[in-house]
Order: sequence, then structure tokens, then C-alpha cells
Amino acid sequence: MKAILRACILLSLLLPGSAHAAPLTVVELYQSQGCSSCPPAIANINAIADKPDILALTFAVTYWDRLGWKDTFASPAFTARQYDYAHGLGHGGVYTPQVILNGRADLVGANRAELDSALAHAVPLAGPALSQTSRGISVDGAPAKSAADVWLVRYDPRTLNVAIGAGENGGVTIAHRNVVRSLVRLGVPPAPIRPGAPLFWCRRKMAARSWRR
Repeated sequence: MKAILRACILLSLLLPGSAHAAPLTVVELYQSQGCSSCPPAIANINAIADKPDILALTFAVTYWDRLGWKDTFASPAFTARQYDYAHGLGHGGVYTPQVILNGRADLVGANRAELDSALAHAVPLAGPALSQTSRGISVDGAPAKSAADVWLVRYDPRTLNVAIGAGENGGVTIAHRNVVRSLVRLGVPPAPIRPGAPLFWCRRKMAARSWRR
């Protein structure tokens, strides 16, 4: 884990001048190891994790920990983020598995054909220009008519196999990809991002951005 994150930091610090990130479809899966309905959705996200035009992220939530198994990757912050989406999408509550596409639409995600259809109709998000100077990294080209936050997301691109010892999935080993470890709000562009808060570039993707309008 440390070696992977260190490699991403070095790549970002060595990035010269400015660059535009290629358009991506951002796919966020909200799931729990304690949810018996989640493994198919997790497998679907794993299957698209290496696509160059998709940023697939796996967020583990906490509210199913009471069912007998405490999710090994869950964070209250990720649960809160899912509740924010529920409010923004006009839902009365949250559920798992839930896939959020580009922060604007959602689906269950357990049906691969339904997920593929949603991805085919999704409009990729174009990222801002990044400029690196001696003062840090600046984000240019921010939306002029609406506010936007810049988020730094740290995730593990490896396949992480977790043997579930109890609960609804007891006895099952679940393979996870692109598990989110932390999500940090860096600021609002076009203000420069402080030095020492590098943007992560991993596997041809800028894994350091998520625009919320």
C-alpha cells in the first residue's frame, strides 16, 4: 500500500508544466461486506476498473456493520457522502449496492447489463487544466457560473481479497478493486492547491479529482 501511494506521488511531482485530464466517467460504488446483495455489484465494478475512460471507485459504508461483520474498509465519511447523494438525488434514504454515475444518477449496479447500458449513455466528465509551479499545483478552467470543490481521492488499485468471517456473507471471500482509502477536500479553484498536497496520477488516470456542482 505505501509503495503504491509513494509511486503515485512521485509521478505527480514530476509532472511538468500543465496538462488536461482525459474525459472520464466517474463510477462510485457504495457497498458493504456485510450485505448479501453486494458481491455481484462489486464484481461488476472490478470488471470495469481497468477501462481507461472510467474512474471506478469502491466506497465501503458502515451501517451494515451491525449485521455481524464489520467491513474492513468502511468509514463514516463514506457513509455520510452516500447520504449527501441521497439528499441531492431526492431519495428518502440510502441502500446497497448503489452505483453513482458522474454524481448525477444512480442505479443498483448488481445487474451487469443495466450497468453497461447506463455507462453507454453517460457523458464523460472533462477535467480542468492542471499547472505545476514552484508554489504548488493550480487548477485552471473551473466553472464560471457555479461553485465546484476539488477532492483528492486516494484508492488502492490492487485486487484485495477479504475472507468474510461472519454475517450475511460469512464464509465467502470477496475480491475488491479500487478501494477508496481517503477522500479529502482540497479547496475551491482557481486558488492554488497548497504545496505538499500532490495530485495522484495512477494507471493513466488522474485519480485526484471529483467535481461536485
